[in-house]
Amino acid sequence: MSFASRTIIVFVIMLLLEYYFVKKAGRTITSVYPDINWKRFNILRNLTLIYLNLYPVILLVLYISNSKLPDTWYADWFLTYPFWVYIFIVIQSVLFFPLFLIVKGIIYPLYKKHKDGYLKIENKLLLGLIVFFILYVPTRIIFDYYKVSIRNVVFTKQGLNPVLDNFRIILISDIHADRHTDTNRLENYINKVNSLKPDLVLIGGDMISGNPQYIDTAAKYIGMIKSKYGVYSCRGDHDYWSYRPDFQRSISEITDALGRENVPMLHNENLRLDIRGAKVLITFVTYTYPDKINPVELNSLLSDKKGDLNLLLLHQPEGGIPQKAASKDYDLMLAGHTHGGQITFLFPFINLSPTLIETRFVRGNFHIGNMLLVVTRGLGMSIVPIRLNSTPEITIITIMGK
Repeated sequence: MSFASRTIIVFVIMLLLEYYFVKKAGRTITSVYPDINWKRFNILRNLTLIYLNLYPVILLVLYISNSKLPDTWYADWFLTYPFWVYIFIVIQSVLFFPLFLIVKGIIYPLYKKHKDGYLKIENKLLLGLIVFFILYVPTRIIFDYYKVSIRNVVFTKQGLNPVLDNFRIILISDIHADRHTDTNRLENYINKVNSLKPDLVLIGGDMISGNPQYIDTAAKYIGMIKSKYGVYSCRGDHDYWSYRPDFQRSISEITDALGRENVPMLHNENLRLDIRGAKVLITFVTYTYPDKINPVELNSLLSDKKGDLNLLLLHQPEGGIPQKAASKDYDLMLAGHTHGGQITFLFPFINLSPTLIETRFVRGNFHIGNMLLVVTRGLGMSIVPIRLNSTPEITIITIMGK
């Protein structure tokens, strides 16, 4: 299925959700406020809906004419952001609407006897829910744009070389330098990394979103990271996409730019560090959409002699690699790619994110045998220039002996 076809399907689904939301919200408002002027209300509603839906219409026209939306803040503030904030309010609200039907079904005998009273309460609760998300969604988006959280992970290993006790590894990923992750966000992020005084920094790829003009910017700020035993990165999918379909040029330019800043971007190879006599093995695996390691090379790479601490760094924690690494006696596997479920909706007992369609390793820690897989939320954004309920993250992993 082509990108255009997938895009059209997504927008059709969004339109259906929007239609349901608008109908439900309209009935709720008129029920709570029966004296409302229907004519004025409908005019205002229709004008608002036309404006909020300009973005996908313009995108479709530009796609047909082989053009692109202007890469400016004006387009973002007047088209992109209003549309996405509105759509996320719609989706977040609609997710809760079925709960009212469930409650109605549970108390159906009482509902039949007290239908009018129940509907009054239900409509007020529905309106309150919609108003809550109208306030919550943009507030949370702003919070997730400016905030960076520090997540502490402690990994304990039986028989650890005492030299590595309290060894501090910082995992970051998905920098996505672009117009939205600008120099202010990058500087704030790197300053926080340096304030944590890491022994080793590992980066899970995706230095840029795709525009080659940000390669040097990304390399410059990543080169400012201070780490006792170095800064190393694997490749991410977006690192290949600066000059699509010329993937080799893209990866060469970002690798060279990082190299000038003494930050190696390693590809399917093992690196051994000597930490005051302790041996640390770091395996760098390339597993991305445009470039996936073949099974034979992976098996050879993972079968190398192990050290006192064995780490595997890759971008996408998929392809059965977590299970293979665990079977090859790796202690830690570190990854990014998911942005922690960049768009995550509130829902009882579960965080719902489109990322769950791709992987169950969305964010946090996962134990696979004796190995710990750590997936960090990263900093930047892709496709949608917004984060919702996925605050950017710096992950500190402290190694401890049992």
